Parts: sequence; C-alpha cells; structure tokens
Amino acid sequence: MEARVSSGVLTKNQAPFLSHLQPIKLQSLRNIVSLYNTRHTHQFSNASFQLYTTFSSRSHGFRQVINMSGDKSREFELSILTALSPLDGRYWGKVKDLAPYMSEYGLIYFRVLVEIKWLLKLSQIPEVPEVPSFSAEAQSYLQGLIDGFSMDDALEVKRIERVTNHDVKAVEYFLKQKCQSHHEIAKVLEFFHFACTSEDINNLAHALMLKEAMTKVLFPTMDKLIEAICNMAKANASISMLSRTHGQPASPTTLGKEMAIFAVRLSRERQEISQVEMMGKFAGAVGNYNAHLVAYPNIKWPQIAEEFVNSLGLKFNPYVTQIETHDYMAKLYYAIIRFNNILIDFDRDIWGYISLGYFKQITKAGEIGSSTMPHKINPIDFENSEGNLGKANEDLSYLSMKLPISRWQRDLTDSTVLRNMGGGLGHSLLAYKSALQGIGKLQVNEARLTEDLNQAWEVLAEPIQTVMRRYGVPEPYEKLKELTRGRGVTKESIREFIEGLELPKEAKTHLLKLTPHSYVGAAIELARTVDSTVNVINGTKVLETCS
Repeated sequence: MEARVSSGVLTKNQAPFLSHLQPIKLQSLRNIVSLYNTRHTHQFSNASFQLYTTFSSRSHGFRQVINMSGDKSREFELSILTALSPLDGRYWGKVKDLAPYMSEYGLIYFRVLVEIKWLLKLSQIPEVPEVPSFSAEAQSYLQGLIDGFSMDDALEVKRIERVTNHDVKAVEYFLKQKCQSHHEIAKVLEFFHFACTSEDINNLAHALMLKEAMTKVLFPTMDKLIEAICNMAKANASISMLSRTHGQPASPTTLGKEMAIFAVRLSRERQEISQVEMMGKFAGAVGNYNAHLVAYPNIKWPQIAEEFVNSLGLKFNPYVTQIETHDYMAKLYYAIIRFNNILIDFDRDIWGYISLGYFKQITKAGEIGSSTMPHKINPIDFENSEGNLGKANEDLSYLSMKLPISRWQRDLTDSTVLRNMGGGLGHSLLAYKSALQGIGKLQVNEARLTEDLNQAWEVLAEPIQTVMRRYGVPEPYEKLKELTRGRGVTKESIREFIEGLELPKEAKTHLLKLTPHSYVGAAIELARTVDSTVNVINGTKVLETCS
C-alpha cells in the first residue's frame, strides 16, 4: 500500500493544510489514512491525495488470520473490502476530503504544529532568556517541520509511540530528534512541551482539526446544497402544486415556494454553525498555570496563553481544568444536528413527491433499481442521505452529551471519544453529497401536478367562505362544509355555488376566475425572492450564484 500526499504552506493566521508527503509503505492498521485496493486521486484547494493499494503476499499491511468455513483461513488486509467503517470502505471516495483533517495523521500534524508554535512563542518572551529569539534561519527550519511534515514523519511518531505508549510524548520526542542536529535549536530542546500537559496540545489540535474540516469541507458542501435547493425554488416558482396537510388535499402552493422553505431553513442553521467559536486552553495540568508560575513567577502566563491560543485562530477559554471543557463542541454538534434534521425533512418530502409522481428521476445507463423488478427507479440518493443523517446525528448527539462531562479535574473518557469526531462529520458529508446527487436527477412532472390540481376543486372552499365572511353572508363556513366535505366537488358545482351567492359583482367575478392552479397566494413571489432572504441570513452573499 502506498500513499502520496502533497500540500501547501500554513501561515500563522491562515487555515493549515497538509504538507508534502513522499511515497511510502504503510505498515499498520493504525496508519493514519485508510487505503484501498483501487486508486483514488483527490485535488484539494492546496493539497492532493493519491491512494494506491495492492493485494499481494509481499504487501505490507495489517494482517489477521481468521477462521472461515471450518478449517479454511484467509489473510485479511486493510482495504475497501475489510474496513470496519463504510466511511473508510464503500464510501471513501465521497468522504476522503475529511481525511487530511479528521484522521490520525491530521491529529499528529496539528500536535506537531502546536508544539512548534509554542516553542516559537517562548522565544518571543523576554522574561524567558533561556529561549532567546531564534534567527531567521532557525525560524525557517522550525516552520519547515510544519510545512514539510510527511507521512514518513507521522509513521516515525507512531514508532516512537510504540515505545512510550504515550501519543503526545511521542510527538515531543520526534521533534527533539528532528532538531538535535540544528546547532541553535538543540540548545533549547527541553523547552519543547514546556509547562504543558498533554491536553494543552491536544485541545488545540482538536480545535484546529474541527476548524479546518468545517471551513474547507463541510461549509462548502452545505453551501452547494443550499444553492441547489435555492435554484430549485426559483426555477419552479410558478409551478402550482396541491398542498397536503395531514396527507389530505389543502390550499395550493407552488413547488418552488416549498423548496424555498428548505433553502431558508438550512441557510439559517448553516449561519448558526458558522457562529460557533472554536475554543482552546493552555493553562497546564489543572488550569492554574501552577508549573509556569513556579518556573517564571513574574510572567503573566494567562495573558501569554491567551495570545498564543488567539494566534492559532482560536478563542481563548480562561476557566478550565486539565482539559478544555468541550462546551463549544457540544454547541457545534447540536447545531449540525439541527441542520441535518432539516435535511431529513427535505429528503422525506422529495421522496414523497417522487412517490406521487411530481418528480421523475433521470435514468443513468447501466444502473439497476431493483434486482427483480426491472422497471424500478428508486429514490436511493434521498434514502441514502436520510439514513446517513440519522447515523450522523446519533454520533454527534453522543459527542454532545458526553464530551462536556469529565470527573473532577479530568478523566480520560473524552480521549477515546474525541478520536471519533470524524464519524459524525463523515456521515453528514456523505448525506449532503447524496442529496445533491439526487437533486441533480430530478425532473419536474408538470402533467402529474396539473392532474392532481384538476381533481381538487374543493380547495377553493377556503377563499369562497373567506370572501363570504367579508361581505356578511351568514354561516359561510357551514355552507361550504355542507357543499364540500366528503362529497365530490367539480368545477361546475363550485361555479354554481358562487353564482348563487349574494355578493358584489366584482367579488363574484373574482371568485369565478379562481382555479386550483391560480389560488397560490404569495407563493410565486416568495419563491422568486428566496435568494435575498438567504443572503440576508448569511450577512454576506455566501450564495452569490443564487442572486
């Protein structure tokens, strides 16, 4: 198995990317990126992933002999066929965008970044003379360890961890190895991880992982989804559709207006998600700067910590124990759950409209809908989206409930749970892409929409009785109820009823012109102007193509 990854450069105030990786052999199931037996290539905005795998008796990899069919055995390697999670197997091609940020590799990379940035910060504090200001060459060397961090480097960290049995300490030892030959940095090696507890490093790494995953992967896909639904709204703004409340015919709307509702709802939640501040702490073993103040009692360590956390693009949390409290994570995940719930509502509505025949699905040559019924074209994209949203919400809900809870000044239960952050985001991303794929196959069936409207003249009972109320006609509701409830209503019977009403001529003429197609209120305008509402919610024109 081989992995090739290349990336651009991280700057202090910019979102980091993966750095250049050389082709290497992956040798353990604990390797950072899951690889499979087909070639996958993905171009990031500033990075590229190329995954190659082969099944071979000579290939290095995780191997486990298991009993199959009695005395038979088979060698298993990590592949698209043996991955325990479908995200790392069947669906890898749709979720691999998250791998640079939410994988073990991503965690190690951001730990390295935080450790190096902290050493650089110490060199800028005059009251720490033991770490003098680094020369431009030394600073460049340290930055190069970040920019050039490779898969080989990550594997070296894992090899060190096999000895230390401590993942963060392995990063510290790795950096000391890398810098021991540099004459200037070698003098201050013991200031790597200075006054830090592991969670000082981890919490910042996790926050940066989430920030990058949201900014570079989730938000752009959410925006594409909202844009697609926004475009559906405007394209179908004037296509009349029979509403259904409680599953029964109700006052008509337009197809576009119903889509506009989802565009606005999703946009509102997307904005809420973007407002969640990723937080970080850097206050030592129990949040009090105990060791810091013993070593350097005259330094304002809380101020230094705040400056450092802010320099990484994170919000400083001053009141913590050994760990950052994870409240912001709970807020973030609950916000994503709300977005996902709205999309489930959308998926189910579209599923229903397809069932009613309001949408046709564009067929693709070679695809099969049913193994036994050749005619079937199933709404599988929306079903896949709904299913993955449910799985995502389950994962995210558990993270939201568990992570803010930690015994006394810290227990370790959050550590293993935090390693599962990618699951909920991965299933969410897969769901968004499935919904987008489904939207791309939809074709409005206007004939079927018209057919339903033509058979629902009873929906005009509402405007007729409302006009009757205006002009003082007694018992308007009761008269329309007697005419329409449980009875077949036609165009002719409605017109006959209107003709018999004592109404001003103008009002009667207006009612006689009404049809189920035209009785849509402000629906057309609401659909046509959805882009302005979406843009107002987002503050800026996030969805410029909608305007």
